[in-house]
Amino acid sequence: MKPHQAFAVGFDGSRDAASAVRWAFTLAGQVGADVVLVHALGLLEHGERAHRAQWLQATALDLAAEHGFDAARVRWHLDDGDACSVLIRTAGPPVDADLLVVGSRGQGAHAGLLLGSTSLELAEHATIPLVIVPTGRPAH
Repeated sequence: MKPHQAFAVGFDGSRDAASAVRWAFTLAGQVGADVVLVHALGLLEHGERAHRAQWLQATALDLAAEHGFDAARVRWHLDDGDACSVLIRTAGPPVDADLLVVGSRGQGAHAGLLLGSTSLELAEHATIPLVIVPTGRPAH
């Protein structure tokens, strides 16, 4: 078995996505993997792309610092498309992820659902191991 190289983490700025990022930083720190933060740019987001990307990157780097994770081991990947398709593609180049980590729900979450549509679809179609971090899951 090859050592872990990169964990792809879906990040849309939501609370559940932040929990997933924290979880990934903890595991990546233990096994020496890099963390690739992945954000899908939908059609409506292109107009505010630069501002949104800067905010997401700053937020993610704040999470890394808060967690004591080396910012040099954090990469960023923005891609066009729906969240599920973008995340599934991270198994191949240029990300080549070994593990996919997502929160149980993202920004489009409906109250009361255990899994959002993206995490459910990923559970059905991911080609690499997938971790769905439950809502409110502590990092340790």
